[in-house]
Amino acid sequence: MICAVKRNFFLNKTKKIPDFKTEAEERAFWESHDSSDYVDWSRAQSTSFPNLKPPTKTISLRLPEALLNRIKIEANKRDMPYQSLIKIWLANDVEKNRGS
Repeated sequence: MICAVKRNFFLNKTKKIPDFKTEAEERAFWESHDSSDYVDWSRAQSTSFPNLKPPTKTISLRLPEALLNRIKIEANKRDMPYQSLIKIWLANDVEKNRGS
């Protein structure tokens, strides 16, 4: 029983995070130390950052030249890059058909 109590005590005890004078000093510290010694991750909460730009992935898409030319004309009418127009059209179509 004493072992379980001691083990539980040590699992919940975290070290104090030092004060850092510079970001470089902090970076060097975390590169050589395990955060689980300093942060009780069992108490961490999930969070959301809605204003961050979502990650993108570059893809290659082969389109007939005539179709690409029509898309470029439509994008030009809207004064926007054709790639952005394609993304908008794709996102709208996916959203519209998501439940189907």
